[in-house]
Amino acid sequence: MSVFTHLDYDDHEKVVFHRDATTGLQAIIAIHNTNLGCALGGCRMWPYASEDEAIADVLRLSRGMTYKAAITGLNLGGGKAVIIGDPHREKTSDLLRAMGRLVNSLQGEYVTAEDVGIGEEDVATMATETSFVTGFTRQGGMGGDPSPYTAYGVFRGIEQAARFQLGWDTLSGMRVTIQGVGKVGYELARLLSEAGVRVYAADIFSDNLKRAVADLGVIPVAPEDILRQPAEVFSPCAMGAVLNEQSIRELGAPIVAGSANNQLATEEDGLRLASSGVLYVPDYVINSGGLIEVYYQYFGADRQEVLRHIDRVAAETLPEIFRLATLEHAATSVIADQLARERFMPRSLAHTDAA
Repeated sequence: MSVFTHLDYDDHEKVVFHRDATTGLQAIIAIHNTNLGCALGGCRMWPYASEDEAIADVLRLSRGMTYKAAITGLNLGGGKAVIIGDPHREKTSDLLRAMGRLVNSLQGEYVTAEDVGIGEEDVATMATETSFVTGFTRQGGMGGDPSPYTAYGVFRGIEQAARFQLGWDTLSGMRVTIQGVGKVGYELARLLSEAGVRVYAADIFSDNLKRAVADLGVIPVAPEDILRQPAEVFSPCAMGAVLNEQSIRELGAPIVAGSANNQLATEEDGLRLASSGVLYVPDYVINSGGLIEVYYQYFGADRQEVLRHIDRVAAETLPEIFRLATLEHAATSVIADQLARERFMPRSLAHTDAA
C-alpha cells in the first residue's frame, strides 16, 4: 500500500523505511510535523501482523506526538519509530545499535526514546550510536525512564475528570478499571491505590497482572471483561484503538482517562463517546507527562519544573477542553485537536483548514 494514499497519512514530512540484513532490523520512522521544533517520540517494538499494520501505527503515533507537543506548550514536532518484531525473542544489542545508527542518519530531525517493547536499557544501547536519544539514565544519574511521569499525568487528569464529570473533589472511594498494568499502568495503579481508589485491572500478560495483584492489591479482571466492569473511570493503558462503535456501547464507566495512545479507533468514536454522555479525556493530553519529562531531559531542567509543567496541563489545559466541549456541544477530541492545530500550524494553513 502506498504511504501517500494510506488512511492514516496526514501530510507527514518524512517516512523512512529501513532494513538491516545483518541484524534483522526492520524499522519505520515517521516524522509528522516539525513546525515547532525537532520531532521527538518513542521507539516501539511489536510483532505486527502485517507491514500495513506497522505503517498505520507509526503514522498515527507520530501524528499524535505533534498534537501532544503542541497542546502541552512544548517546542517540539511529532515523530515515532516502530521496529517490526517480538521484543521478547528478537531484540538484540546488535539490532538496537543498528536502530541507533538509523536514528543518527536523520541528523537530529528525529529524537527517540522508549515505548512499548523498548525499555530504558535499550535506549541506552541505542545511545552508543547516536546522541539523538533521551529517556535513559545518563552519567551522573540524570534522566531515566519517563513512565512514572506519564502515570502521574494520568493520575492528575483523572482527578480533573472526576471533578468535572462527577463533582468529586477526592478520588477516595472511587472505582477505576485499568486495561494494561505494564510500566505506566502499574505506576498509575500504585498512585490510585494510595489515594484510596478501588482498582480493577486486566492484562494479556499474566506476569504483569500477578505483580499488580501481589504488590498493590488490585482486583484482577479477565481481559475480555475489563471494559464492561462497572466503575467511575475506565483507564486504557495498553495498545490503541480500544474505543470503537462496539466497545463504546459496552463501557461500564462514565469517564475514559488512560495512558494508551490512539485510543479512538476512528475520529467518529470521539463523537460517539460524547453523544453517549461519556467524558473522554483526550489521550495525547492526559498521557503527555512522559513527553514533557523526556523533553526536559533532553534540553535540560530539573524534576520540579517537569512536575509543574505536568500539573499545568492537568489544572489548566484539561478543564479548558472540557469547558469548550460543553459550550460548543462538541467532542473533547475535536476541541483538543483544534487547540493543538492553532499552535503548530502556520496561521495561513490553520485558516485554510478551518475554512
